[in-house]
Amino acid sequence: MRLVFRTGAKRLSAWCRYLLIAALLTGCVADSYRDAPQAPDKAWHPAKSPGAASDFSVASNPEALGEGADVQVNATYNLAQLIDLAQKNNPSTRVAWERARQAALAVGMVEASFLPVLTGNVIGGWTEVVTPVPDLQGGTRDLTTTVQGAHPNLALQWLVFDFGQRQAWREAAKQDALAANVSFNGTHQALIYAVTQAYYRYDLAETSVKLADQALRNSREVKSAAEARMQNGTGTRIEVAQANQLAAQAKLRRVQAEDSRLDAYQELIGAVGISPRSQIRIVSVANRRLPTASSVPTDRIIETALARRPDVLASYAAVKASKANERAADAAFLPKVYLSGIAASNQTGFQVNNLPEVGVDSGSTGVFVGVSIPLYDGGIRSARRKRAKSETAAARAGLEQTRQTATREIVIASDNLRSALEAFSAASELKAAASLTYDAAFDAYRNGLGTITDVTFADTGLLEARQAQADAHAAALVAAASLAFSLGAMTSAAAPLVASQ
Repeated sequence: MRLVFRTGAKRLSAWCRYLLIAALLTGCVADSYRDAPQAPDKAWHPAKSPGAASDFSVASNPEALGEGADVQVNATYNLAQLIDLAQKNNPSTRVAWERARQAALAVGMVEASFLPVLTGNVIGGWTEVVTPVPDLQGGTRDLTTTVQGAHPNLALQWLVFDFGQRQAWREAAKQDALAANVSFNGTHQALIYAVTQAYYRYDLAETSVKLADQALRNSREVKSAAEARMQNGTGTRIEVAQANQLAAQAKLRRVQAEDSRLDAYQELIGAVGISPRSQIRIVSVANRRLPTASSVPTDRIIETALARRPDVLASYAAVKASKANERAADAAFLPKVYLSGIAASNQTGFQVNNLPEVGVDSGSTGVFVGVSIPLYDGGIRSARRKRAKSETAAARAGLEQTRQTATREIVIASDNLRSALEAFSAASELKAAASLTYDAAFDAYRNGLGTITDVTFADTGLLEARQAQADAHAAALVAAASLAFSLGAMTSAAAPLVASQ
């Protein structure tokens, strides 16, 4: 670095150089707009893309595709295997895992504040000052003074006592880490529940396709019977037309059922977290035995469930963390005691024109104890304390809201399960009666004793009864899973549908 002190044209020239450099730097910043869209209605394309399209398309980047999950093509998966696949591949579990790790690191960062801080510093430099001085002949001569040196040092600073502020921060960080860990397990529970729901819905869609297939076969049998009666002279063209209409309706229902099955399959694949293009087979649970009817849980069961639900535990940890932050805000009003030390050396050289250089080497060490007493900060600490108290009050209200919501979910899930089981029982009776009605109506029509209208009504009633039974069966399985989830019992792929009461 060279500092030259002159007046007049030389000083003006130096200022012009500084202004030119500043102008060049400003121009570089302003030129950054070249990488942005030129107008709100103009497409953006990279600057170095000759022949870029004029539309709003973007260049493809294969690296953005990522790597898909390792799924075997046409492999068969049951519910437990799908849950295991979801826990390994669904992005939600990784997000929750990273948040838990971040919270754990935050605890370590606070604990590190209890230790001293040691820093090494080196300050070195060189300065040359040229000063015009008058000589005896009436002119001027340049007096050049050069100073150079280095100043290395080690500095230690240790906060010895702060009236519990760091302990409060550590407690808050630990509670935040606990909440993150509990939420991580809660994320897995929610994922298990989501996959279970989607699994039962897909199985219902698969069952609906089978029922549509059966209805299509029945309609074709009715059509064959109508054509046979037409040939032997006991039937009419109207009956054949009605039979054809029944078969066409059954075919349409089959197409619609298949479309619903494909949608349910994509919902299941999405819940698992694998590629929508994955082709796997799913084990059916259409004949799975349903749980027994469940009464409204008792207060003891609800309290037990609340004590283990991740959302309740995370809310409770948030309350404790807020209380710890309150204590830290209070401690900010109290003094702090520091211990500091320094070990330094100083190496300096001084030279004027052609005179011999003068060097100075020195060293210093010291230990100091200091007290910092906050006196005035414009109300910042008071505002922080008020905010901490407000956050504690909000956390308590949030905990109470979470408890009430969880209790309501348990009661509603229990009622839904009981209603679904009753609906399944009624639908089973309806199916049995509809089957007898259809068999009787079809036999009577085939033997010339009934009408095509009776067969059509009976066939429609049988299909509706079978579908109602399948719907009730799936609804009961979903309701059982909902009750298990609301009770905090859906903790693994092998967890029971309903926690024992």
